[in-house]
Amino acid sequence: MTPRAEGERLFAAFQAAGAVPVETDILQPAEILLDLYGEDIRARAYVTQDPVRGELMLRPDFTVPVVQSHMKHGADPARYCYLGEVFRKQDHPEQRASEYLQVGFELFDRTAPEQADAEVFSLFHQLLAPLNLRPATGDIGILMAAVRGLSTTNARKSALLRHIWRPRRFRALLDRFSGRAAARPVQNLHPCDAPLIGLRSREEIASRIKALTEDATIPNLAAPEAALLYDLLTLQAPAEVALIHLRGIQPLLPAIAPAVDRFAARLAALASHGIDTKTLPFEASHGRTSLEYYDGFVFSFHGPKDLPPVATGGRYDALTAVLGAGTSIPAVGGVIRPALVAQLRKATKC
Repeated sequence: MTPRAEGERLFAAFQAAGAVPVETDILQPAEILLDLYGEDIRARAYVTQDPVRGELMLRPDFTVPVVQSHMKHGADPARYCYLGEVFRKQDHPEQRASEYLQVGFELFDRTAPEQADAEVFSLFHQLLAPLNLRPATGDIGILMAAVRGLSTTNARKSALLRHIWRPRRFRALLDRFSGRAAARPVQNLHPCDAPLIGLRSREEIASRIKALTEDATIPNLAAPEAALLYDLLTLQAPAEVALIHLRGIQPLLPAIAPAVDRFAARLAALASHGIDTKTLPFEASHGRTSLEYYDGFVFSFHGPKDLPPVATGGRYDALTAVLGAGTSIPAVGGVIRPALVAQLRKATKC
């Protein structure tokens, strides 16, 4: 079966699950959307300048424009599906295509978010079952809750939250805030001590120096809190085992309690859909190198290690608030790459 035929088959399956077919423009306004995708997509987006419409980009994914349209005109609840090309620059185009088909499913429902998570995951699991792919799940919301609950300044918590999707930078900040790595010296710095280089004004440089100077006086994170956060970053286990572990550290890090409750409710919902949560892989850090609009449940399905993920998805409640000018609705969705499905079906003759 060709990639287009695989896409049409999956597209039909999403429609059979109640999704309304939608289309989005291939050329999307870049100014707002680029900020929502995160560093990886921003670096790989094809951007051009239009004399009338301003800065535009070739569509790098469907979720953001679908959410944007829904928040302007959509009903509640709603479910959508789509099929079309997306465009991303690649460092090694001989290994990964710069233009490829994407088929996806998005579900907006404020009544039972964990049930919605389970429905989307189980639908993808069912459609991809013949390929014997490796599923992976995580929950960005647990890590975000842990950071928000730290006994430190709002500035430090904001810095950690901003870099959740940049694991190396996040780890470097955590090492510094916990005292494992020395802070950069800022004594006796002054914005007039050197010529201006780059785009920052002297006022911006002075403000940054002041912030660094103040940060240097802040006490390190409490050792127990830091240890728990390091533990959370490395948590990998079957989902039910991970839940037991999280319940165990919850009294020591009470801010994660609501997120862990949601995790437990999601596992119950997944089990009701026939998913074996005793063997379902869970990683607390899963999804931290993908799209930055995910803020809760995340999942992916993987074939051979030399291939990109066949499918990815997750929850993006905060994105709906950004695109809804303050009005939000819980939402979850995912995408599949039909070309990879066709490739794997041919290889396995399924």
